Amino acid sequence: MIVVTGATGTVGARVVEGLRERGEAVRAVVRPGSKGLAEWGDDVERAEADFADPAALDAALAGADTVYLLVAVHPEMAAHERNVIDAAVRTGRRPRIVLHAAAGVEQRPEGVRFVGAHVAGLDHLRASGLPWTVVAPNGFHQNFLGMAEAVRAGALAVPGGAGAVSYVDARDVAAAAVEVLAGAGHEGAVYTLTGPEALTHGELAERLAAVVDRPVTYTAVPPEQALAGMLAAGWQPWRAEGMVELYGLYAAGHASAVSPDVAGLTGRPPRSFAEFAAEHAAAFRG
Repeated sequence: MIVVTGATGTVGARVVEGLRERGEAVRAVVRPGSKGLAEWGDDVERAEADFADPAALDAALAGADTVYLLVAVHPEMAAHERNVIDAAVRTGRRPRIVLHAAAGVEQRPEGVRFVGAHVAGLDHLRASGLPWTVVAPNGFHQNFLGMAEAVRAGALAVPGGAGAVSYVDARDVAAAAVEVLAGAGHEGAVYTLTGPEALTHGELAERLAAVVDRPVTYTAVPPEQALAGMLAAGWQPWRAEGMVELYGLYAAGHASAVSPDVAGLTGRPPRSFAEFAAEHAAAFRG
């Protein structure tokens, strides 16, 4: 039995579907009150659990052979990862944990709370004695769909400075994760999942301009201005501050490495940002 937490999210839902297509026995862990996704069908078992509820996690992980540990960005995300690991230990079965972390987790960057939470989770996982693997993706192509309205107005404005980022398609992340979950021989490995190239946000704006067939101008917004804009838009302070920290990592060039791990796991090259933008041209054009 493969248990997938975060099963209705951008990556988690695709992981569940990929495992289902391969005929794997899969249990999707969803929020209390959620029905999961209708397209899963009856062959996907559902389990409701709050990451802060040990009893619910114990029930969700009962009988697990492998666990895909994916938690949402949240002020308590480090604790949530620890809670799932502890529940896995309590099963007594020593299930393999595949931790969905973030690119750079091995470098342990300081001052980036999202990555820092995964560092803490990985430390706890290593200390647990359970077999483990890490999949560590960079930022997703899909994040740019949230900026489609601005792109339609000819603007891409983020606090990314001049740093290049090897953004990756969430579908490639899910496909790589499925290979790790359904396969063997991955114990102790950390797979960094990136796209095929690192692009500055100015170059990303050029790729988007080619799709919408009009200029798209990149503006490197100062961090303090970006934070003020997020807060004004209703973002929770913890998340907004964390996003500015992450863009600071990007601006410093610390997310520019290109990894062969997607191709090595899936047998095909990762999708480029140009391919992604062309596929979603209607969203960017409006």
